[in-house]
Amino acid sequence: MPLVVDEDVDSEMPFLEANYASSSSSSPSSTTALKRTGNEWTALAHIVTAVIGSGVLSLAWSMAQLGWIAGPLAMLSFACVTLTSAFLLCNCYLSPHPDTGPDHRNASYLDAVLNILGERNAWFCGIIVRINFIKVAIVYTITSAISIRAIQKSNCYHDQGHDATCRYGSTRYMVIFGLIQVIVSQIPDFQNMKWLSIVAAVMSFTYSIIGSALGLAKVIENGEIKGSITGLTSSTAAEKLWLVAQALGDIAFAFPFSLIFLEIQDTLKAPPPEKITMKKVSIMAVCITMFFNLCCGGFGYAAFGNSTPGNLLTGFGFYEPYWLVDFANACVLHLVGGYQIFSQPLFADIERWFARKFPKSKFIHKNHTLKPLPMLPFKLNLMRLVFRTAYVALITGIAVLFPYFNQVVGVSGAITFWPVVVYFPVEMYLTQKKTESWKTKAIVLRVYTMVCLIVILYAFVGSIRGVIVARFS
Repeated sequence: MPLVVDEDVDSEMPFLEANYASSSSSSPSSTTALKRTGNEWTALAHIVTAVIGSGVLSLAWSMAQLGWIAGPLAMLSFACVTLTSAFLLCNCYLSPHPDTGPDHRNASYLDAVLNILGERNAWFCGIIVRINFIKVAIVYTITSAISIRAIQKSNCYHDQGHDATCRYGSTRYMVIFGLIQVIVSQIPDFQNMKWLSIVAAVMSFTYSIIGSALGLAKVIENGEIKGSITGLTSSTAAEKLWLVAQALGDIAFAFPFSLIFLEIQDTLKAPPPEKITMKKVSIMAVCITMFFNLCCGGFGYAAFGNSTPGNLLTGFGFYEPYWLVDFANACVLHLVGGYQIFSQPLFADIERWFARKFPKSKFIHKNHTLKPLPMLPFKLNLMRLVFRTAYVALITGIAVLFPYFNQVVGVSGAITFWPVVVYFPVEMYLTQKKTESWKTKAIVLRVYTMVCLIVILYAFVGSIRGVIVARFS
């Protein structure tokens, strides 16, 4: 297909700087021109939209592994850790002092780590942030594919009966999802994603509510609450320990919002002080998340007991009404946009690095107009085409190799939870407050950090084992 080179070679490069702007952009001199209009309700909407997602679909299975006592207690514990992280991060928005600032506003998580803990910690945090983007893309690819497959299976069971052999692979759907992402990824950036957030919020709530309602209806139909105090029995004690570890990893995926916390806080108007507003919002967000997670997990486990599926909507505990099951699974397809929300910052970060490294490269800087498609809202950049296509292909390939929903969600939940939700918030808080290491507060927080590390390492190892066993079984 013939291409015409656009002479304005840098017309689309500024977005690279905008997505991952340096922390200096949040200094007082620059923020005077930026009008912050957010309030507690907009902040709450952002957090709930980010948290209520595909993670809730695995919680019924997690409850089945842990039982009626340990399951809710585990969710409550992760909710408390998430809330503690939020309270600590509230103090990291203004630096060097969390109350009297604002010598500097930390408009993102990475900004806060850089300005409070220094470059070495920021370098490590940057790696964690990028891993987080990648893991979410993998989970979204798997979730979308099995949801499409579930729609086919639901229709098959409705037409041929519940005992029919309705087997469909997920690989082709992952490939289709990947092809869609290759196309969508060529959009340079999303300048305005309010519509996408609204759609994502509505769909997230929809399939969470449908999952809970179907579970409750099944309990009423059964006339009993299934499940046990100790959860699903296993052939050996060791196997039970590994399944519990994997369940903890799944729960860890369903709660945190630490990475987006400071970005949301940076949208708030003052007075009242942003810190006060975010503390109130955090309490409401964790309570709402806990409610939805308990409903999905509890009703699902009560409905199916030891037969609880790994994914509440695709494991086919529910057959009817088939159209409602189809609709709930179709709602999961908002992850097409969610994939881009998490991938665009990573694209911008890496492409900015290439742009700086090779300032005279035509391959990186030149933009092209497709002659047959002059109406496209953006111009084709070869660097963007090659890099983003390769990235989507890599993510799709990993998802195809490891299409195991519960196991992959467990790994994803555990791999970044401790540094993002526990370690960095604690260290930044202690540094901001200039708390000496022998003080009671510092000792308590360090013990808390170590306990969380042990639990998360246990969850991570168990989830990795689950992926390996699933892959070679």
